[in-house]
Amino acid sequence: MDSHQKTVLDPVTLQILKSHFEAAAESMAYTLLRTAHSAFVKETEDFTSGLTTPDGQTFASPKDLGATWFIGLDYAGAIGAFDEYRPGDICITNDPYSGFVCTHAPDMHLWMPIFAGETLVCFAVGHIHNTDMGGAVPASLSRALTEVHQEGIRIPPSKLVSAGVMDETLLKVMLRNVRMPEQNWGDLKAQIASLKTAERKILEAVARFGTATVIAGMHGVLDLAERQARRLFASIPDGDYGFTDYIDEDSPGGVPCRLKLTIRIAGDEAVFDFTGSDPQLQSALNMPTGGLPRHILPLVGYNYVVYSLDPTVALNGGLARPVRCILPEGSVVNPQHPAATGMRSLTCVRIQGMVIGAFSRALPDRLPAGPAGGGGILNVRTTDARTGRLAMASINPITGGGGGAAEGDGLDGSNSFLKNTPVEITEAEVPIRVLSYGLMPDSGGAGHHRGGLGTQMTFRLATPNSVVTARNRDRVRFSSWGAQGGAPGATCGFTRNPGTPRAEALGNTDVVRCAPGDVLSISASGAGGWGDPFTRPLAAVLQDVAEGKVTEAGARAYGVVIAAGALDAAATGALRATPRPEPQAILFDAARQEFEKIWSEAAWDRLAELLFALPVEWRFFMKHEVFAEMAADAQAQADPVAAIERGFAAAAARHPQIGPVTRRDAA
Repeated sequence: MDSHQKTVLDPVTLQILKSHFEAAAESMAYTLLRTAHSAFVKETEDFTSGLTTPDGQTFASPKDLGATWFIGLDYAGAIGAFDEYRPGDICITNDPYSGFVCTHAPDMHLWMPIFAGETLVCFAVGHIHNTDMGGAVPASLSRALTEVHQEGIRIPPSKLVSAGVMDETLLKVMLRNVRMPEQNWGDLKAQIASLKTAERKILEAVARFGTATVIAGMHGVLDLAERQARRLFASIPDGDYGFTDYIDEDSPGGVPCRLKLTIRIAGDEAVFDFTGSDPQLQSALNMPTGGLPRHILPLVGYNYVVYSLDPTVALNGGLARPVRCILPEGSVVNPQHPAATGMRSLTCVRIQGMVIGAFSRALPDRLPAGPAGGGGILNVRTTDARTGRLAMASINPITGGGGGAAEGDGLDGSNSFLKNTPVEITEAEVPIRVLSYGLMPDSGGAGHHRGGLGTQMTFRLATPNSVVTARNRDRVRFSSWGAQGGAPGATCGFTRNPGTPRAEALGNTDVVRCAPGDVLSISASGAGGWGDPFTRPLAAVLQDVAEGKVTEAGARAYGVVIAAGALDAAATGALRATPRPEPQAILFDAARQEFEKIWSEAAWDRLAELLFALPVEWRFFMKHEVFAEMAADAQAQADPVAAIERGFAAAAARHPQIGPVTRRDAA
């Protein structure tokens, strides 16, 4: 609890203030949505709006607009960059390593103090994802980038506006370094307008309730969320609940990146321990947290779980108070500067699913199967043949689905907060022709309740020197998992010129340079199913087939036989009567099962121990050295842990410059 809280509010007043704060945050978001310039903000809604206490604790966020990832984002690191604030100040940063508020360079965060007379009441805060911040590639983001300096211009915490006066020099430097300055400037003005909206709403509350009551209400809603979170933890059996998952590639053409989580619940508190996760990577998948025990990125999935289990909770920073994260230094979840961080959202999506998976081990009937993850977010940089000018825009997130659950099917084409962009808007923003856009049949994992389907888009480019970026591409190798007997979802797809002799599978490639007339087809993975698919009602299967969500061939995964468009009742009865395997609480796909015959949990744990005994700069390199040794070790499957130790010792012997500690440990 906050020791400086002086006014105790009755429950009715607290609820009134809570509603007023949430309405203020919604008004901020609506202002930004209606005045933004880029499609990624005004259509896809990759932005946040919020209110924080003077020390940076977020006490109000919108429920229905913008990015729900950053509920509870702690602005203390940014706010603390300045000793003094005055009315009319507006501050800015997009540096992932300055206070660990920003998480990659395209996210431009603003914060503005709100004063009532001489009293600093709170801050209006928020961010937008700029389509481009300069850097090595259009849209600034690629898995292939290896240091943060390649990911665009970075602005440390600075006063963009001081007592109402704009810093024109800072503005010019920023706009000179981006590819579409008019978009960035338009979105920045929309952000400023949203902050002014918050100021007006908060001062209305001050005029109605008084400054002391409003300040007490801010701390009161944080305390309310904390009590609600503690009540939830107290209802879950104490214990350790673990989950491990992978990103397909830790670098372009690389080896899998392992993420490991153990949630330890004791009473009304929990520890989220990421020990065993990979060392920081020589790619842009690193998640900058500064090791902060309640950083929002590792807790995104936690907020979703809490809200799913109790939709009445107050969505603010108080939810994180009963939680503490362990984020090993120099790891993929706590990298050291200057590690690239641009693709941190892919890592965060994977961890989001892992948190759901860990909680589902404790509450198997209350949480869904694996969410899809791995769908690309598409940007096109091309030339508009009508005007000869550069055209660049985000054209759509290709999203997967939500996991099936005890209460029903997973949502189709819906994964996290991103909204789809209508095809008409896409074609107006950039000169491409969308050939198809819809759901991928059979992509959702079969189950008593089906996993959500992934989306698919095919489009043609018209002009030379076009570049398409598809960040967050993943789930080409390992898919989502099924729960309680349900099947895993389908993997992703990405093809250039499909159905032609020039067809090229692009895998997890995220930067594609295209010629005039090239066609790209991209699909997201599907989510896992929940429950035995052979128990799914026939009517539900037939309805899915009729709607094109499941093909006639795909219906056999549910024990349903359809011939010539009609149900074969006899064949269906016979198929459903065949013996079924014992339902598994968690079912991973065949590719993961095969991979883990060698790369077992114990083998990974031993590798992590060896790698984290090294200096940070050696860890990623030595991981790849050990993978090469394991691939050549004919005895690896017989004893993976011993093979890890042999491989590490061999690699260390080739590189004696690592130091004697490594050689002693390997021996």
